[in-house]
Amino acid sequence: MSTTYGTFPGSRPRRLRTTPAMRRMVAETRLQPADLILPAFVREGISTPVPISAMPGVVQHTRDTLRKAAVEALEAGVSGIMLFGVPEEAKKDAAGTAGTDPDGILQVAIRDVKAEVGDELVIMSDLCLDEFTDHGHCGVLDASGRVDNDATLERYAEMAQVQADAGVHVVGPSGMMDGQVGVIRDALDQTGHEDVSILAYTAKYASAFYGPFREAVGSSLQGDRKTYQQDAANARESLRELALDLAEGADMVMVKPALPYLDILAKVAEAVDVPVAAYQISGEYAMVEAAAANGWIDRDRAIMETLTGIKRAGAQMILTYWATEVARRL
Repeated sequence: MSTTYGTFPGSRPRRLRTTPAMRRMVAETRLQPADLILPAFVREGISTPVPISAMPGVVQHTRDTLRKAAVEALEAGVSGIMLFGVPEEAKKDAAGTAGTDPDGILQVAIRDVKAEVGDELVIMSDLCLDEFTDHGHCGVLDASGRVDNDATLERYAEMAQVQADAGVHVVGPSGMMDGQVGVIRDALDQTGHEDVSILAYTAKYASAFYGPFREAVGSSLQGDRKTYQQDAANARESLRELALDLAEGADMVMVKPALPYLDILAKVAEAVDVPVAAYQISGEYAMVEAAAANGWIDRDRAIMETLTGIKRAGAQMILTYWATEVARRL
């Protein structure tokens, strides 16, 4: 007795799922260690790493443990490390001056990692003021308490220069200020740093999933960032931001967060011929870890499924706190 499966007699897609070896052979999406970038936090004034309670397994590093983490990432095959600096509370001020101090924690960390791994690991840095301001916003505030776009761009230009002077390979402007990529590109070029690349945070949404990150960087934010980060309801706006960033000289573009915005990621990936990144952010990490700790999901399978989904949607690079762990597994 013959049976028809689908369109053709005898066609049976399940034949290609029968064994692990078969599934591996026909897989359309392959995750590689080189796809991964490790975000890492380094905190000023501590002698031992400080665990981040909302992100089990992630810490605020000392300078020494950061160097070790960079070497471990390199040995696992991870492509890059994205650095976030956490200054001492007393050094925060309204203008975020610790962010442009050549001896500030982020610039020191860049030099530390560069001395440890050289050019073998791509060293990236967060280019934003929020970790360094006493109000927690990503820019300079005007008299009414709103972020002043143009005054903030002046600070970003300074940050780009000191980070490049410290030896960074890639700067990641994450503040979502209008014109930030163009101003940073000009600042880099005018100071002899033409080879420093810009990873534009092109589509960065005002998300509820940033909560654990606020603890990770010791944020002083009161309120929200909805006046400069994107609204979750909007998709076409991301393509407008994308066109602006590319016109201003972005070398790479990013969507953040990842999982709630896979549709945006796919649209961006289809529209460009530059590398596309996605950031699997703190809340995404925390949800998987919390559910796994409660025995509700298989942790390792969930990690791999989320990362595969992000790559399938179009990301060539994925920032994830599991980068070194997953690279070793791959």
